[in-house]
Parts: sequence; C-alpha cells; structure tokens
Amino acid sequence: MHAIVYHGPGRKAWEEVPKPMLQADTDAIVKVDTVTICGTDLHILKGDVAAVTDGRILGHEAVGTVEQVGSGVKNVKVGDHVLVSCITACGACRYCRDGSYGQCIGGGGWILGHKIDGTQAEYVRVPFADTSTYAVPAGVTDEEVLMLADIGPTGYEVGVLNGRVRPGDVVAVVGAGPVGLSAIMGAKLFSPAHVVAIDLADARLEAAKQFGADITVNPSREDAVDIVRGLTDGLGADVAIEAVGVAATFEQCATLVRPGGTVANVGVHGGPATLHLEDLWIKNVTITTGLVDTYSTPTLLRLLATHQVDLARFVTHRFALGDFMQAYDTFADAAQTRALKVVLTA
Repeated sequence: MHAIVYHGPGRKAWEEVPKPMLQADTDAIVKVDTVTICGTDLHILKGDVAAVTDGRILGHEAVGTVEQVGSGVKNVKVGDHVLVSCITACGACRYCRDGSYGQCIGGGGWILGHKIDGTQAEYVRVPFADTSTYAVPAGVTDEEVLMLADIGPTGYEVGVLNGRVRPGDVVAVVGAGPVGLSAIMGAKLFSPAHVVAIDLADARLEAAKQFGADITVNPSREDAVDIVRGLTDGLGADVAIEAVGVAATFEQCATLVRPGGTVANVGVHGGPATLHLEDLWIKNVTITTGLVDTYSTPTLLRLLATHQVDLARFVTHRFALGDFMQAYDTFADAAQTRALKVVLTA
C-alpha cells in the first residue's frame, strides 16, 4: 500500500510501505475511505514533536471500512463503516475509567501518526478498536463525520468546556483556523453574549463569521484588547481561547482575559511562552491546557446526526488519496489557498 511517511523535519513522501497486520486481539484493520490533514501534522513536520521518528506514517483522523478484526473485538465487525478517532483508548486504565482517554496509560492516548503508524495511508491498524472507533450515523457524509475525528472534539472540549463558557459570556477566540472555528461553533451552543474571533488572515475572519463569530478583529489593523474591553465595561473576556500554538497568541489571551476569567489553551506549542504571573496571580485567572480526550465524540455525533451542527463547511478542498503531496502543499499555504480542511478520498 501507499502512505505519507515522515523522514525528519521538513521531509515527507508518499511511498510504498507494507500493509498493516493485526498485532493484538483487540486490533482492527481499517481500509481508509476518507482522510484529512491536521495542523498538528504541520507541527510535526516543523520538528515540534520529537517523539515522531523517521519512517512513521503520519495522520490521526479517518473514516473507513473495517476489513479485519482481532478475536478480542466484540462490538466492531468486518464491513462496519467507522470513524477512527485521533485518540486511542484502552478503556481499562485509571485515566480511561475517568474519561481522560488522551492520557491513557494502557497503550492508548494520541498514538496514531505519533507513536505508531497513522491514518494517512490506504490502510491503518487501530488498536483497541471497540473503544477507539465510532459507527458512522445514517444520513451524514463521511466528510462531516471526519471533522469529529479531531478538530470537533478538540475545539469543544479543550476550548469551550475547559474554558467553562456560560450563557452571556464574552468569548475571545485567538486563531480562526479549523480548531478555532470549531471552538467558535461549540461556544455558540452555550448562548454567549459575544464571540470575538481574532486572526491576522482576513480569509479566516470571514470564515469565522460563517461559524458564528459576532465580531472579528485583525490585530494588524485593530487593537483586540480595546475592542474586547469595550464590550465588557473595561473588564476583558470571560473566556479567552488560544487556538494557534505560539507564544504571542498565548500571551495575548492572558492580556485579553478579565479578572476571574479563564484562558483555555488549545494550540500545540513547539516552544515556551512567557507566563506573566506577576500580573495574573492577583486576578484569579484560571489557565487550562489539554490534549483532547474525545469523551464528547458521542455527543457531537448525535448533534451531527440531528443536523444541529454544520460540519460540512469546514471542507474547502478535495483530493484523491494519491494526491497527498499536493494536498499538503495546499493545506500548509492556507494564507494563499484559503484552506480550512482538505479531504482526501480513496
């Protein structure tokens, strides 16, 4: 089969590799029907994730058809059409029993495209298939379901729920890429007073309006702090969601948040950021971080199946599976291509 293989920072190739085989009785082999590229894959290619080594197949999101299952798989069968989650859950360890699947110590967590071969391939081995895949609901497209492999639950859990968004809040989302847009969409479920999207790219601010942002701010032309404080009697945002993963945007969130508010960091950081505790300690500011756990995936699938969320709008570009290199170029150059999510179909 063919797959996208990582060969060190800045180097990847669509090349022939062995087809995966069952390694444990809880595994499934899934034929990849639809797959996408994540911003985290770009961080890996920048060298930000040292655990990803030469020869690793990238990718942690897919929708596919089960081709083979191990003898210990009880709830997934050959022929099932499933969502492959970005998080693998053993289902039995301390963290999984608490619903913290991203911290699984039983062999799961974020392993696909990270510690084991991932989904950007014609076939993928999925460990713990019973607890790491989800049946695709009737009446929705593979593209829509694919958005719940990662960005949907990430924006919702790590941004909105960790940030404790409540009715009437002013929510500032810094970064209007796919995860930031997911956070905007998720925040709207809680009836905030205002959602403010902040980004340097006008194309992404236009997208933010489509996903529910009430106000958009380009910091190259406007002062985001002044605008947010103008909405809040000078206090600042109730919740500031960082959805980029660089020091400047984290520090901006810490400036935007009001006393007693929450900074919810979602972005994948490849370097340190300054934490101004000399300013924050007296303001009772809560800072949350997190890798997505995907405990919300069943809820989001129900919302998708009942058409209460619109995930199709994320997809801006479509490619055949063999055009992965072109898809990467398009996704990486989002400022010019206006790409949000690219989808590749077998």
